This record gives sequence, C-alpha cells and structure tokens, in this order.
Amino acid sequence: MERRKAILDAAEALLAEQGYEAATLKATGERAGIPIASMYHYFADRYQVDAELLQRHLGELDRLIGAALAEPRAQTLREAVDVMIDQLLDYLRRHRSCTELWFAGRHSTLDAMVRAFDEAQAERLWHHLVEQRFVAADTPLLALLLAFEVATQLFDTAFRRSPAGDHATIDEARRLVTAYLETYVPEGAR
Repeated sequence: MERRKAILDAAEALLAEQGYEAATLKATGERAGIPIASMYHYFADRYQVDAELLQRHLGELDRLIGAALAEPRAQTLREAVDVMIDQLLDYLRRHRSCTELWFAGRHSTLDAMVRAFDEAQAERLWHHLVEQRFVAADTPLLALLLAFEVATQLFDTAFRRSPAGDHATIDEARRLVTAYLETYVPEGAR
C-alpha cells in the first residue's frame, strides 16, 4: 500500500509540476524511487495510474459538491448554477493534476470516468433544482445532462486558454448554462 501511494503521489506531483506528457510511468517510478520493472508489479501501465488518481479526485469532488448541495446557499437558479461551477472551478484550480487528467490526458478510460461523474452530478443537481423549485418538476433529466456536457466542453476551452481556467470563458459558461436552464423555470417564478 505504501508503494502504491508513493506512485500515485509521484504521478500527482509530476502532473501538477510538468503536465500530462511528462508524467510517464518511467518518470513516475523515478520520482517515487521505484525501478521501472517494479512499477509493473503495482500498475500494468500509465493509464491505470491515471485512472486511480482521477478516481481519487472525483471522489473528493463528489464529496464537496454533495456538501454544497446539502447546505443550500443558493436562492435562485443562477446562484445554484454558480455554486456548482464554483465548486468545480475552485477544485480544478487547486489541483492541477486533476486538470491535466480531466482535459489533457483524455484516454478512453478517463473519458468514461469523467462522463459517468458528469452524469451522476447532473442527476444530483436535477433533483436539487426540482426540490428547490428552481426548475419545473417536469424538467427532463436530459436538460441537465446537456447542460453538463456543454459546461464540460467550455471548461476544456477555458483550461486550454489558461492553466487557471480563462475567466471570460468560465463567465460565458455560466451565462450559457443559466440561460438554457432558465427555460425550465416554472411560469410563476420567472
């Protein structure tokens, strides 16, 4: 367990310091002080390291988003969208390794993990928005799934433009997602 943790910590440090391309299995082993031949005893390839590290990040993000929605501060749909975007943006800014895996290292395993995470969070937010009456009770889950898909693409653009996430692109993501979801606000609440 200690060696596995050392490998994951080394990969996380390399991703944060030098980016996705630099965090090879060989470089990770060197950083962790583990010979490359021994690395294969713990992980079959780099993609397994990436997946385990991303899973660690997704678990923490899930916890943070769950806590934010459990103690709702938002009084409007716009504020609820901002809470969700702010949670993700803050996390990605604080954890460059997650940003590198989420946007730069998108092999099929990571793609599937991010897609599953987005779908789970979209459903969670859908329930929250309906419960808070920020959107109509008959709002289709598809609307939230599409909003997450668009937001993920815009986050990708924002983090390609700037390592901290381009502010202008993030602001446009807020506007676009909010304007779309506002079409589902109940008639009397507009």
